[in-house]
Amino acid sequence: MSKDYYHILGVNKNASPEEIKRAFFKLAQKYHPDKAGGDAEKFKEVNEAYQVLNDPQKRAQYDQFGTTFEQAQARGGFSGFEGFRDFSDFAEAMKGSQGFNNVEFDLGDIFGDFFGFGGRTKKERKKRGRDIEIEMKIDFREAIFGEEKIIDLDKYIICPHCQGSGNEPGSKFITCSSCRGSGQISHTQRTFFGQFSTARICPTCGGQGKKPEKICSKCKGEGRVKEIKRLKIKIPAGIDHGQSIKLSGQGEAGAKGVQAGDLFITFNIKEDPYFKRREYNIFSKEYISFSQAALGAKIKVKTLDGEVLLKIPAGTQSGKVFRLGGEGVPHIHGYGRGDHLVEVIIKIPEKLTKKQKQLLEELEKENS
Repeated sequence: MSKDYYHILGVNKNASPEEIKRAFFKLAQKYHPDKAGGDAEKFKEVNEAYQVLNDPQKRAQYDQFGTTFEQAQARGGFSGFEGFRDFSDFAEAMKGSQGFNNVEFDLGDIFGDFFGFGGRTKKERKKRGRDIEIEMKIDFREAIFGEEKIIDLDKYIICPHCQGSGNEPGSKFITCSSCRGSGQISHTQRTFFGQFSTARICPTCGGQGKKPEKICSKCKGEGRVKEIKRLKIKIPAGIDHGQSIKLSGQGEAGAKGVQAGDLFITFNIKEDPYFKRREYNIFSKEYISFSQAALGAKIKVKTLDGEVLLKIPAGTQSGKVFRLGGEGVPHIHGYGRGDHLVEVIIKIPEKLTKKQKQLLEELEKENS
């Protein structure tokens, strides 16, 4: 019975080449044998359908001859893998295809690992050291004006004995006997498509092609050791709650001299009982008497830099906000400072003396 390649890919007969590619890519991800829940037979079937429908000539033959098309295949009309032995062209074509930019797997992993590309190898990146993330609690004023702190980190550092080489000082490196200096070990594997050759990083030398004649006595050849490292941290003036700084290369050292990771510090800032912060501005409240509000006065106001005199004009209403320019938080990525905004609140006495009542009654009569 002839196979319905359009049905296998889940597209209609008028599907564009882009739609066919998209359908194949989705199904290849779903059925790949190396993935959990994969299906080798369905993967093979999907691949066969794509090889036909993606080739204009083969697709035309399939559309024209239908049930006799498979017979043409069997007689050698085409191999099914012609033009598809190396998936690199396909991978390049798919890189920029719309809808495939956020795919969660690598074409190299699917096709390179499974088929081997006839001996092609996939380069493995040397992993750098692990990043470290910590949280640091600091005082309100330390965040405003900056500060230096000393912290201790228990982390991997470059081995001071061998300087990260993994080799005992005074000894030399020798060619790896497992890979003979190539850094790779070749493997031949059988699949349902036939026999393929692949190459993997040498487990003995880690892909370096050489190994220490005598491994370091301190780090046992790893090139790093775990110790407590003391660091001086400079907190930038103006840092806000929840913000982080990055110290490049201050994370954990990588194995055998590989680049170290980074250190990320997130700041948790304690609240101040008097000042409140909103971005680069500072807010505070000052309480004044009824007479000060009515007649006007000069009052002392606390700021981040100390006390200043604030002039209260006569007739000031409760809730009035006064701005002290440049008395706020320093800008962390620039020059200048924010402002200090002072809200004045008129205190209403809970109890009045006989004379105070008298004066207020007279005032009320004057206003009426």
